[in-house]
Amino acid sequence: MDRATLAAYDKEAAAFALAWHDQPAPVDLQEIVTRFLIKGGKTADIGCGSGREVAWLNANGFLAEGFDASEGLLTEARSRYPQARFTHAELPELSGIASGSFDNVLCETVIMHLDHALIAPSVRRMLDLVKPGGVFYLSWRVTEGADLRDAHGRLYAAFDATQVRAELGAVKLLLDEELVSASSGKAIHRIIARKGG
Repeated sequence: MDRATLAAYDKEAAAFALAWHDQPAPVDLQEIVTRFLIKGGKTADIGCGSGREVAWLNANGFLAEGFDASEGLLTEARSRYPQARFTHAELPELSGIASGSFDNVLCETVIMHLDHALIAPSVRRMLDLVKPGGVFYLSWRVTEGADLRDAHGRLYAAFDATQVRAELGAVKLLLDEELVSASSGKAIHRIIARKGG
């Protein structure tokens, strides 16, 4: 992960967690998840942040656990949702997570925080976690033109969706769209794929 981005999340974890939890509920994400992900399936939230989506998934019939690179955000998640499981793992390696171990893998607005060279291997590794027949949900914030950094120093990489699609291999695309997030109000790209096999 981009070091400056990770440092920002660690340093300001409590403030970010509060801001995310004060946002409107991500009803668009929740509707899409309910529609496409395998209900009752073991679900990984990669880049779970302060755990909001893990909590919602568990409350709505998905067996979810969260993974994040930021110890600060994991502390927030564990404090807010002590009944859920949160583990440190960093893209692209996601060390300690077995291949094919999840029915669903969800990664909501994370990969734009990666250096360009890490985007492709991160997409491949997350898809590798999905069981045959499972579902991979991936979204990222869209940045036009050149890479940007916000006031906190977080990287927002500018890249084309074709770079992501090229790493998906033999999947069935269930959804491929660009829209404005109901929760953040930012432009995002969203891809949902069913893994072959």
